[in-house]
Amino acid sequence: MSKGIVAKRYAVALFQLAKEQNIIDQIENELLVVKQVFTANKELIDVLNHPKVTNETKKSIVKESFASLSKQVANTLYILIDRHRSDIVADVVNYFVQQANEARGTEDATVYSVRALTDLELTSISTSFAKKIGKTSLRLQNVVDKNLIGGVKLRIGNRIYDGSISGKLERIERQLVANRL
Repeated sequence: MSKGIVAKRYAVALFQLAKEQNIIDQIENELLVVKQVFTANKELIDVLNHPKVTNETKKSIVKESFASLSKQVANTLYILIDRHRSDIVADVVNYFVQQANEARGTEDATVYSVRALTDLELTSISTSFAKKIGKTSLRLQNVVDKNLIGGVKLRIGNRIYDGSISGKLERIERQLVANRL
């Protein structure tokens, strides 16, 4: 069975548990921290995947590393360790966030701009683009990109809305080249 399918099953189970206990936001925040630690520390993944390290040792490492985790997240990590699936932790987190966003009617998006945007500007972008994709709001992450020259570029999932000056210049260039032929 593919890693994606397995990760999705764990994420759905954890999401249902979090929904029943009304702690979706708390679980999501904890999972994002876990994902950050797992992706930043390749050594941790190597230890958790090493066949000579016992599962009890692996669990104690996780318990010491993430002492403040809720029992739901900790138990999920322990199950993944027992079943030799610690390599799918990041995928489980991604699917959980996806489930939480669907339940809230939100979506994660990245907005690229020449300068850091104010909260008012981010809120304005969120409300106007959320309507276009049928969501109630967007959770925006602002990334400063000096190459845009001006304007903004918004990435929502696999869709890109490019209102940047550099994007407009590229479109004009393509038109000119196409008309020349």
